[in-house]
Amino acid sequence: MAFPIFSVLVAASVALPGGPPVGMDYLAYDPATNRVWVPAGNTGNVDVLDVATGKLTAITGLTTAPSRRPDRPRMGPSSATVGDGVVWIGNRGDGKVHAFDARTLAARGVVSLPSMPDGIAYVKATHELWVTTPRDQTISIANVANAAAPGSVATIKLDGDPEGFAVDGVRGAFYTNLEDKDRTLTIDIKTRKVVASWPSGCGSEGPRGLALDAARRWLFVACTDGATVRDLAQVGGQVGKVLGRIKTGGGVDNLDYDPRRRLLFIACGKDGNMVVAHVDDRGALQRVAVVVTAPGARNPVLDANGTAFVEDALNGRLIVIDGATRAGAGAGGSPP
Repeated sequence: MAFPIFSVLVAASVALPGGPPVGMDYLAYDPATNRVWVPAGNTGNVDVLDVATGKLTAITGLTTAPSRRPDRPRMGPSSATVGDGVVWIGNRGDGKVHAFDARTLAARGVVSLPSMPDGIAYVKATHELWVTTPRDQTISIANVANAAAPGSVATIKLDGDPEGFAVDGVRGAFYTNLEDKDRTLTIDIKTRKVVASWPSGCGSEGPRGLALDAARRWLFVACTDGATVRDLAQVGGQVGKVLGRIKTGGGVDNLDYDPRRRLLFIACGKDGNMVVAHVDDRGALQRVAVVVTAPGARNPVLDANGTAFVEDALNGRLIVIDGATRAGAGAGGSPP
């Protein structure tokens, strides 16, 4: 049976202002405006890339702070999520989440958190921000139905350090990992209770990012050296059964998934490449391409056409990898 293969075309790289280096963690793509939002850490910027034109606009002046590690650049904007007409930016420099108009880029409301933000997710069904705050082992939640005047912050206490997130808005489920416990959790969005927990199977270094195929009920869990596919349907009382597993190079953090082509994108920072894997009808993973990126490059995010934007913090840029679907064997890429 034929299935889509990723044919790689390395298109370009986009230099970011204020670097190198440029510290990056969670990027976000807004399909309504066809823009990639890049919280740019130590520069104090949020860089907004118009995918169609290639124009880069910097929102400047966000707070930065010294890293707790002397060998690391300053902390600043680090995560993004797309809301209703706004994009929310988590900032480790001031412990807040800032809203910006998705079209005009004008500043809107601000949410002050009890702990430094890591990943942030917008839950459309409840108009809430869910923010992983691992330093105090909590998830912080704020009602942001009115982006200009967000509500107060509530917290969910967990038994470990939350890392990564995925949201199933239809079923009302929030997924996260406990990095230090090598476990993956399901949290009911309405009750805010943990309703399922299973071993991530990543070992002592623990799990990292998550991605979701809500229609097929597949959860993709990143380990530092690969990824697994987990079955979210409760079969025989078991949730989180392993359907597929792939080993990659090291340095994996977050990942992204294209449900239309059933392709999983896994950037391996230690090896300086990105693995593209196809997911078959049973959830098994097959490597179909390996693209050369750069040492340390990680955390791909996809646009509506399946183009991947990969963080290259050391060189202060985004690596842009244009992917086309065809039948046949995958093709390798060369450095941009």
